[in-house]
Amino acid sequence: MIFTISNQRKDGLGMKSKRQKVVVAMSGGVDSSVAAFLLKEQGYDVIGVFMRFWSSDQPKNVPFCAFENLCCSAEAMQVALETANKLKILFHVLDLRDFFKKNIVDYFIDEYLSGRTPNPCIVCGQKIKFSALFHKAIDIFEADYFATGHYARVDSYERLINGKKEKMFRLLKGTDSNKDQSYFLYTAIQKVLKHFLLPIGGYRKEEVRRIAKESNLPSYNRKESQEICFVPFGDYRQFLESQVEPEKFKAGKIINAKGEILGQHNGIAFYTVGQRKGIGIAAKEPLYVIDINSKDNILVVGKEKDLYRKSLLAENINWISGKAPTKVTDIKSKIRYAMKEQKADIHPEKDKFKLTFKTPQRAITSGQSAVFYDGEEVLGGGIIDHVL
Repeated sequence: MIFTISNQRKDGLGMKSKRQKVVVAMSGGVDSSVAAFLLKEQGYDVIGVFMRFWSSDQPKNVPFCAFENLCCSAEAMQVALETANKLKILFHVLDLRDFFKKNIVDYFIDEYLSGRTPNPCIVCGQKIKFSALFHKAIDIFEADYFATGHYARVDSYERLINGKKEKMFRLLKGTDSNKDQSYFLYTAIQKVLKHFLLPIGGYRKEEVRRIAKESNLPSYNRKESQEICFVPFGDYRQFLESQVEPEKFKAGKIINAKGEILGQHNGIAFYTVGQRKGIGIAAKEPLYVIDINSKDNILVVGKEKDLYRKSLLAENINWISGKAPTKVTDIKSKIRYAMKEQKADIHPEKDKFKLTFKTPQRAITSGQSAVFYDGEEVLGGGIIDHVL
């Protein structure tokens, strides 16, 4: 049975010519399994890599499996190994537990303690996929490429620089708009994209499952998780309490937009902009967290309409082309994964960028990422510093 890789690179780069070597991140899920399968069918020398990440200590009276990191549980590793054996490819396990704890988990905790709402999956892409995995694939395994099972695509184009043509690479949305994961990959840079393969980016999810089933891959019927992999049961508040000393959660005032004191919170780490439940204040109309003042340890609440704002300042910007706009530019952007891109203007401001939407957006949240698009292309993105 032969399945061809979708046309993820219009320049043909990445297509097999002389048994090129590719390292595939295999999680035991159906997407990464099919990615490895497609690359093997295409004729690559495929190496499967399973990455072990950090997981929290096991609470008492709770089955161990319930608190394993969802991305690297014993079951997931077994399925990945079985898939590699079926495909007859080499299989390695990379122990990244300490690296993951330092760069992903600690960042996650610190951001919440600072009153910001982080997106660990984006940082995982930057630190794990585009750093640790990339360097191990190219430098240790001496591979030509590395690959993941993300729903996104890469292609190339030529840019004229000082009279010379230079090949550049673009990150594009996945063909399946319902599964597109390009939002999580905006931190990619040119030297990474040059070696990055996304075999399933041109497929729809149902096609990927069909390929897995017809190929008898062990992962074909595995369920996918939408939770943060290292947070048990998706309860980040309980996770923070299990990892942070109680004295770091400082109680403070809850006020309204007029500055009137309405109550007391138990620590800004337990709240996020847009939150309604758990505020603990009785009111005639529903109240939402509309701002978190970390400097003064104050929670600001208001009505639903108070959540809508138009402008933000973004920092730690990555422009995938390596070239940032020098003037006000029309783009589209989204400030969370599960939303459609919205029209906006981006304004360069020193080392940051001001993003102004054409229409007000709900619950713009510090710590989340604003990702910039031009049609199917991901231009880049940055971390939301604060709302203007």
